[in-house]
Amino acid sequence: QLVESGGGLVQAGGSLNISCAASGRPFSSYAMAWFRQPPGEERDFVAAITGSGATPVYAGSAKGRFTISRDNAKNTVYLEMDSLKPEDTAVYYCAAGRFTTTQTLRTAGVAPRSYTYWGQGTQVTVSS
Repeated sequence: QLVESGGGLVQAGGSLNISCAASGRPFSSYAMAWFRQPPGEERDFVAAITGSGATPVYAGSAKGRFTISRDNAKNTVYLEMDSLKPEDTAVYYCAAGRFTTTQTLRTAGVAPRSYTYWGQGTQVTVSS
């Protein structure tokens, strides 16, 4: 089970941190990712991180503004979002999946179909 929290309303240029708590499986054996889905649009990749936490992967829209991290002792993955823009408004979902290599995470890991487990989502709204 994956449970997101921390979403909310923030002004453009502001920051927001969201988190996702996992239970029921060996957390460190799964890569974790964040996706987002604006109203009426498809679910898009934001960031992912390997099971060890050593290697993050970012979408171009997130690079330089968002930071993904994880604490395997707490079974939690985080997404720190800075310099938020109105176009970042979406429901943010965390996902868990297994990948054979870091390179596979960089390629297949950007697709929602590559992940087995999903949270229920948390709304992030950025006002202009």
